Order: sequence, then structure tokens, then C-alpha cells
Amino acid sequence: MSDATRESPMTGSAEAVIGRLSRLDRFLPVWIILAMAIGLVLGRGFPSLTDALDSFTIGSVSVPIAIGLLVMMYPVLAKVRYSETSRIAADRKLLVASLVMNWVLGPALMFALAWLLLPDLPEYRTGLIIVGLARCIAMVLIWNDLACGDREAAAVLVAINSVFQVVAFAALGWFYLQTLPGWLGLETTSAEFSLTAITVSVLVFLGIPLVAGFATRQIGERTKGRDWYETAFLPKIGPWALYGLLFTIVLLFALQGDAITSNPLDVVRIALPLLAYFAITFSLGMIIGRQLKLGYAKTTTLAFTAAGNNFELAIAVAIGTFGITSGQALAGVVGPLIEVPVLVGLVYVALWAGRKYFPGDPTAPRNSAQATTRQGEPND
Repeated sequence: MSDATRESPMTGSAEAVIGRLSRLDRFLPVWIILAMAIGLVLGRGFPSLTDALDSFTIGSVSVPIAIGLLVMMYPVLAKVRYSETSRIAADRKLLVASLVMNWVLGPALMFALAWLLLPDLPEYRTGLIIVGLARCIAMVLIWNDLACGDREAAAVLVAINSVFQVVAFAALGWFYLQTLPGWLGLETTSAEFSLTAITVSVLVFLGIPLVAGFATRQIGERTKGRDWYETAFLPKIGPWALYGLLFTIVLLFALQGDAITSNPLDVVRIALPLLAYFAITFSLGMIIGRQLKLGYAKTTTLAFTAAGNNFELAIAVAIGTFGITSGQALAGVVGPLIEVPVLVGLVYVALWAGRKYFPGDPTAPRNSAQATTRQGEPND
């Protein structure tokens, strides 16, 4: 969302701001649904197109999807004030809460939901457990930004998730697919995860846009000053985040449209634990953040970084380990089908929660007739 049209987390009501948004911003849920529908139609109706897209890869990385994610993430990461990230690194409550939610509660919850709701479907169950281990390092920045979360906190938490993803993904996969089921007397699953694929995913989907965003701010502020950078440059590149998001959604659903539309009942079965996972994880994040008195902006960031998942990585791992036609791969594919509309809805839930449960918080949206932009960002 462009800086000149965004709602401020400092002042202004969501209702007042909606009337001032561009058509792209105002009807974002509509555009996302249309993008999903277009992708599904392309995937179902033009197999040759999707086969061509699917073959355009470097290693385990889909080049078209990588391009979409880079276009999506670069403007968001260019907005981050990296000089302020030290305050996030010093916030131990936020860091510990994020680590616990992402690497203890999140995977454990997905494991429990997968076994409770898919006890008779081992392939889908395994796919969902893999999804639970792939913590979000990409699209969460968009949802956090739309909900007026703390950008600097999101950048730091995503970076931490990336490090843990490289270090812990394989070990946690072994634990949740082999060790823990064995302890509980459940069926175990053998799987070998490619450390190279995980590392490449992190470097491409986060490393490139992070370096580009950091370099852009450093060069822009040094040559033109912060005022020019934030009042002239950022508003120009801001809309490209949503263009990249919509492009990525079309590609994701085009690549997997046939698999989704060919197995509607299976999609419903897979969707149920995913819906429960997003609702429970996001709610826990908001509750924990409020109990820790993190404030609205950081609480929102905690909730979204915990609820989001890196479906690109989960799909790549499932395909590389079990095959492109496997149930594990389908479970990963259904992920964005559920995540995208649900997390868009949770953006509105977060804004509502900010006004209702953070009334005295200067970082929360509050009811006011006056709408302004984010602190430090210009109005039109």
C-alpha cells in the first residue's frame, strides 16, 4: 500500500482512511480473490502455460515466483528504517515470544491439528506438518504493513526466522515426523530434507530484497536526505508491493490450479486444520503481545509473523522429497489458497482489535475524524 494513502497506526480511523485510499488499496480483497480465480483458470485451462512456468526453475527455486516475491518485498523492505532496528534487538520480551511462537507453539499446534483432523490421510498430514515447520519470511511483511504493524520489528523477526529455518528445519522435521510420533505410538514418516534447498529459499526470497532495500535507503538518504527519500521516493515504489503480491498469487494458483480443482474434497479436508491453525496462532499472538504489554504495533507484528508460513519452501521441500504428484505436495499447494484470504481478513481483525483493545496505545489506530499518514510519512 502506498505511503501517501496508508492509514496511520498513530492517528485516524480505518473508516476515515478507506475513503481516501486508491482503488487498488480500497478493493484489495477483491483483487486478491480475482488473482486467485485467474490463476486457477489459467492452471486448469492452459496446462501448457503452467508446464512452461513450472519448468522455469533454477535448482529448487521457481524463477517466476521468485520475481513476483522480489517485486513484492522490495518496497516493504525499502521502507524499513534500519537505524531503528537496534530497539527491536533489545526488546527481549518480543524476541523470546516470537521464537517460542514460531519454533515451539506453531509446529506443535500444526502437528496436533494434522493428527486430530487428518488421522486417516498420512500424506496430507505429513504435508501439513512440513508447512508448520516453514516459518514465514516473505508475504508476512505485506500483511504486517497493511495492518500497521511495526516494520522494523517485522524485519528483525523475519531475519531471525530465516536463520532458524536454515539451522532447525531439518532437525524439527525429523522430530515431528519420526521421534515424536514414535514416542506417542503413532505412525512415523521417513523424510530427508535438502539443506541446500532451504538455504537457497531463504537467500532468494529474503536475502536479495533485504539487501536491496537496505542499500536503497542508505544510498537514498545519503545522497538526497531522509525527507526526499520518504516523501518522494517511497510513494513511487510503494504500490509495486501490491502489484508483486497479485502477480505472485496468480502464478502460485496457475502452477497448482489443476491439482486444486481436481481434488475439491481433499482440499476441504486439508483446509480445515489450516483454518484452525491461522485462527488459533493469530489469536494467541495478539493475546500474548497484549499480556506482555508490547503495544499494538509490535503485538500485531508478533501475531502475523507467527501465523504466516513459507509455503514456497514447504511446496519445494514436499516436491523434492515426495514428488510433484504426492499428497504432501498438494497439502503445501492448498496452503496459499487458505492463507491469502484468511490473512487479508486478519488484517481487518487486527485494525479492529487495535481500536478496541489498545485504546490508549499511540501505535494503535483509534476512532478519530482526522486521518493522517504514518508518523514520519507524508500526506497527499
